[in-house]
Amino acid sequence: MNKNVERGQATRAHLVDVATRLFAAHGYDSTSIEMVLAESGASRGSLYHHFKGKEALFEAVLESVGARIAAEVGEAIAGISEPLAAQRAGALAWIRLACDPVVRQIILIDEPAVLGWERWRAFDEMATLPAIRDVLTYAAEAGHIEASHVDAFAHIALAATTEVAMMIARSDDPAATLRAVESAYTEFLDRLLGYPDAPSGAATA
Repeated sequence: MNKNVERGQATRAHLVDVATRLFAAHGYDSTSIEMVLAESGASRGSLYHHFKGKEALFEAVLESVGARIAAEVGEAIAGISEPLAAQRAGALAWIRLACDPVVRQIILIDEPAVLGWERWRAFDEMATLPAIRDVLTYAAEAGHIEASHVDAFAHIALAATTEVAMMIARSDDPAATLRAVESAYTEFLDRLLGYPDAPSGAATA
């Protein structure tokens, strides 16, 4: 690789790492470009070579944090071949990440505010809705839910998962809130998916 390209990639990665720490610690509004420059040691010209401004830098941070989330959720479902069990494990891994200070501030507090509700919702749907719909299609084929309900249930499941994560992230005590809601959320998933260990009385249309 060309040395200049390699240095440029290293500088960009360093700026993203520094910005991630600062956004997580102070929030988007309270983090300035000047703070990133001071913490990173990069020149203003170097930063603006890689990013048009603060929002572009934040979007790069979102991409980086999103990749970490995907990796951690992927680790949670590794080795689980049954689709319903994998969906359950992945969803629970995600809401637990709402207690992570970086995920909490950057993804669940700042991202909706910075991107705007419509754009944030579109990203959320694009990232997760197809996988949820696929799992619910599998549940319908197994006879757990009505096939005609798959699309509506997919949106309901996404909304519920997002709301639970938001509850945790915006709580004064995220860990305590997770403990309080995790059981209810797990039961919701079990009833929706027709999971074998769902409480008695679960609907299996």
